[in-house]
Amino acid sequence: MFENRPTETQYFYTDNDASGTQMSGGESYEITFAPGQEPPVDGFWSLTLYNDKHLFHANELKRYSLGTKNKDLKRNPDGSLTLYAGAKSPGSDKEANWLPAPDGTFSLYIRAYWGKEPILDGSWQPPSIKRRA
Repeated sequence: MFENRPTETQYFYTDNDASGTQMSGGESYEITFAPGQEPPVDGFWSLTLYNDKHLFHANELKRYSLGTKNKDLKRNPDGSLTLYAGAKSPGSDKEANWLPAPDGTFSLYIRAYWGKEPILDGSWQPPSIKRRA
């Protein structure tokens, strides 16, 4: 069995939004990485969504994560990157940056592969997950 070493892969996991409330597909959320503040890695990173059983949520887009490998992500005019999570699409103009969620509770993981020093020393932290109005 293969196992990643702590210096090879780092995971940032949460069930809750910035207010401390369990995330649920009945709400919509946004995660904004400020310009230059995406996970600093030598490999790749992804934001991955899991259902209440910690399995991928089956969805029509067959999309389970977003990150470095997605070449069609749309950046904001200032260079920041906003990703969306929820059961409902955030709108066709934002759909490339959307992780479809189940109607019930879900969790988000940031997976960072070959993290650079700011990840390894804890000075880089994930952005807060904000509930959309």
